[in-house]
Amino acid sequence: MTIARMMRGRDGDVVAVQVDTTVRAVVALLAERRIGAVPVMDGDRVVGILSERDLVHCLAAEGAAVIDRTAESVMTAPPITVTGDMPVLAALSLMTRRRIRHLPVMEGERMVGFVSIGDLVKHRIDGIEAEAAALRDYISAG
Repeated sequence: MTIARMMRGRDGDVVAVQVDTTVRAVVALLAERRIGAVPVMDGDRVVGILSERDLVHCLAAEGAAVIDRTAESVMTAPPITVTGDMPVLAALSLMTRRRIRHLPVMEGERMVGFVSIGDLVKHRIDGIEAEAAALRDYISAG
């Protein structure tokens, strides 16, 4: 199963911020949308990711003054990205090895999606549950 296939049925809209968005605005967006990270864009190009973890590290190092800085000054860059043809298990492995929880999905230079480790794990569990149900049906029918 590929990431592109897993993403079928999504509306395609990705919540993102621009490099000059204030950290204050990013924090409000993360809280409002109940999400853990956003891609940071320079126009149409993804240049980084700003996550809750980035915010915690900056707050610990610099204190509350970080709230008035820009997303670009706090984000993790360059972003680790994947393409839609990557298998879900390979993306999970990449996320585990690199200790990251979010991946922009790219088609050439254009971001076409943004997946979290939770998205991938949920998809994997749904597949395992469907397979188990099919096996139970097969066994009970025999």
